[in-house]
Amino acid sequence: MKRIWLLFSQAVTVFVAAYFVVATLQPSWLGRGATTRSGAGIALLEAPPAPANAQPAAGSFSAAARQAAPAVVSINTSKAVRHPRSNDPWFQFFFGDQGAQAQAGLGSGVIVSPDGYILTNNHVVEGADEIEVTLTDSRRARARVIGTDPDTDLAILKIELDKLPVIVLGNSDVLAVGDQVLAIGNPFGVGQTVTSGIVSALGRTQLGINTFENFIQTDAAINPGNSGGALVDVNGNLMGINTAIYSRSGGSMGIGFAIPVSTARMVLDGIVQDGQVTRGWIGVEPNELSPELAETFGVKATEGVIITGVLQDGPAAQAGMRPGDVIVRVEGRKVSNVSELLTAVAGLKPGTAAPFNVQRGDKMVELSINPGVRPKPQRNVRR
Repeated sequence: MKRIWLLFSQAVTVFVAAYFVVATLQPSWLGRGATTRSGAGIALLEAPPAPANAQPAAGSFSAAARQAAPAVVSINTSKAVRHPRSNDPWFQFFFGDQGAQAQAGLGSGVIVSPDGYILTNNHVVEGADEIEVTLTDSRRARARVIGTDPDTDLAILKIELDKLPVIVLGNSDVLAVGDQVLAIGNPFGVGQTVTSGIVSALGRTQLGINTFENFIQTDAAINPGNSGGALVDVNGNLMGINTAIYSRSGGSMGIGFAIPVSTARMVLDGIVQDGQVTRGWIGVEPNELSPELAETFGVKATEGVIITGVLQDGPAAQAGMRPGDVIVRVEGRKVSNVSELLTAVAGLKPGTAAPFNVQRGDKMVELSINPGVRPKPQRNVRR
């Protein structure tokens, strides 16, 4: 027994001595940094160089950022602004001709086609006299506006450059609350920035930002300058266009909103193909279903959107819709409020009949309505 213990003690002693020698002379053999001396003669411990084919650390989003970031551009705008009283003779007498002053704007955009088409927000380029786009490789180009859609706050730009990086469009319909996402843009003009977060909510409406609202809410940091930038998934695929934030300070408070790529693609196709976005319209005056309105019209429904007015000879009137009807579903899609109904009707193809499930009194009725084209001048009156 003593002999075995003696052999064990000697082996441990030899191992500790060998470990000490290796740790002192070749620490990289043990996975530790090597001791070097800086230019000032200070002993420093440096990590061993990573292999050229090393995989990203667990939980890293570097691959997604590397794929999507080159397609996200910085947008600088300028427009000439004159004093509102610059044409007043008395103003000119006292202050002289002030002339036009250049007002600068900042935002982001996403290259979605090798042909040079860029998605961004309408409010980024609205009223701009000049628009300059800067790529991550430092190339610059003047952009022209192909079309805008203020109802969704989207705009389509085009630049004339070759070998453009293009983002991959994802499927925003499969997003789920809790999914990890990245926001990429140029906040405050500091340069391209990537922030991470999760999808906090889906289908956000009634925010008073756009006419058609179906926002993705995220806690990924979005700040001024991020507008028009990309919201991507962990694979680097485009899921939305960053548009707005809720803030009391002007900076990120963890509540940001992005337009789903499904909506952006519809706007892109409409503007490039037809020069405008064509939306469905049925000619009704909808209201939120309340106990008071339900009692007034004698409706037994507890959910849906009540119709308080029907335009004479409009698509809905021709299909037999009446005041007091409650629309429950459009093409099988449930509608619970006016915003959802507006979005559902706008998505219908004019000239193609669509089924509407309506509760009339205590009966369910299905109407086949052939939607028309939504009139722009009556955007906020008839829906």
